Amino acid sequence: MSKSALYIRHKAKPGRRDDVKRVWEKYARDYVSGSAGLLTYYYCCDDNDPDAVVVFQLAADLTSGQDFVRQPWFADYERETAALLAAPSEFLAATPQWVKGPAA
Repeated sequence: MSKSALYIRHKAKPGRRDDVKRVWEKYARDYVSGSAGLLTYYYCCDDNDPDAVVVFQLAADLTSGQDFVRQPWFADYERETAALLAAPSEFLAATPQWVKGPAA
């Protein structure tokens, strides 16, 4: 299986999670929507932490998965969210071994 997965967790400052989402919408939403290499993408609010965001993406291959953080807008996105975050974002790359559903 040549697909790649990326998990990102953002810990916003108290009460700033919606602001983080607005920055994501400004920079990433259109890229994600138009990227043929991203098979699935989930932008989620953590049910157990009112200040956390969890993002998960499954890409067609390693290159497509890494392309997300290599976009020209990504540095601006990180700079703009830095003031909103309580801690550095956690990035976890993974290689799927088994996938259920249409993305398989």
